Amino acid sequence: MKDVADIAGDPPERDAPRNIFKTLGPGLVTGAADDDPAGIATYSQVGAQFGYGLGWAMLFSFPFMAIIQEIAARIGCVTGRGIAQNLRRHYSPWLLRTVVLFLLVANVVNLGADLGAMAAAVHLLIGGPQLFYVVGFALLCIFLEVFMSYARYAAVLKWTTLSLFTYVAVVFAVDLPWAEALKATFLPTIMFDTHHATAMVAILGTTISPYLFFWQAGQEVEEQQRKHAKALCVSPKNAGGQFARIRTDTLVGMGVSNLVALFIIFAAAATLHMNGTTDIESSAQAAEALRPIAGDFSFALFAAGIIGTGMLAVPVLAGSAAYAVSEVFQWSEGLGRKPREAKAFYATIAAATLAGAALNVTALDPIKALYWSAVVNGVLAAPLMAVMMLIALNPRAMGRLTLSRPMAISGWIATAVMAAATVIFFVTL
Repeated sequence: MKDVADIAGDPPERDAPRNIFKTLGPGLVTGAADDDPAGIATYSQVGAQFGYGLGWAMLFSFPFMAIIQEIAARIGCVTGRGIAQNLRRHYSPWLLRTVVLFLLVANVVNLGADLGAMAAAVHLLIGGPQLFYVVGFALLCIFLEVFMSYARYAAVLKWTTLSLFTYVAVVFAVDLPWAEALKATFLPTIMFDTHHATAMVAILGTTISPYLFFWQAGQEVEEQQRKHAKALCVSPKNAGGQFARIRTDTLVGMGVSNLVALFIIFAAAATLHMNGTTDIESSAQAAEALRPIAGDFSFALFAAGIIGTGMLAVPVLAGSAAYAVSEVFQWSEGLGRKPREAKAFYATIAAATLAGAALNVTALDPIKALYWSAVVNGVLAAPLMAVMMLIALNPRAMGRLTLSRPMAISGWIATAVMAAATVIFFVTL
């Protein structure tokens, strides 16, 4: 069906950017959610501690992140089921329960850290009680995710990704030595000491996170249900077009995610590192430290970005937990369903979000909680990636649409890299 502008005789090239944006969805939102407040804290610390020296790590991690997210999306699109449901159908129940339990714990802790960071950012901007903001953000995210229609909510999430570009604006608002930054990014000096190894593991653990696998696979299933389309294992003739869409969506989403992460490293390096501030523990602390160095405008942009990315990441964290738990217990699931049709699914979203909010009133140190969340994610990521590879290569699950040899090799390399990073993490403890 032709677009109205084409019927009127306008050149199709004029609508190309808009049409490309329309094809983006689960991959774009997943990639943007990866730059959550916890991720911003990691990238800020990397820039503050090492300057531009680890900018190359974002280029290094991009292909591994992109391939594993594409495989997650393919699993959802081909099987018509999420990752946890595929685990339940084809593998041992103990594996499913272990994976989902670890995912739930890590997501709740991450939710608490992100909600706390958002509240701290608002406090920095306008003052007021942080706990009030934590509860307010939690309730707002729950309300939107539960009561807004899926089509509208998916559109809101997609447009929220634009909040990431506040960090691009920050870089252009500060005095950045571009030649030095780009040289360190494209012509890296690789160090093998403990500090650099730990930072590299933190970057990989932040960019390749299990909750993103569950979310993107679940969103592909949601899109099929919204369009009343069959799973590709049932209708393989549509596979070529769908795989091309998934690849474009994923490459753009992960590309934007890693580019923004690189800009956050640049911003921290050009301001905090250059002025001797090398220890950053949270995204809000990074924003606060930025103010006396880069000015009020850069500070406000940085803090606003924390709020925007948090509004994107909190629903993704809660939603991925709900997909996984619902698939374990075979509950009716999906953001496209009415609340009365999927009560347990939406109750899990609310419970996970409120549990994260509650962490902010306990004696638990949010920085230590975030650290242990990263440990849980690191422990879970490589084994889950291996299981996903087994699913994607399993004809019982994927029919004739198992991974091609190049994709399989790339996926196993990404899994091996993540496993090596996990081992290095524990060795450097």
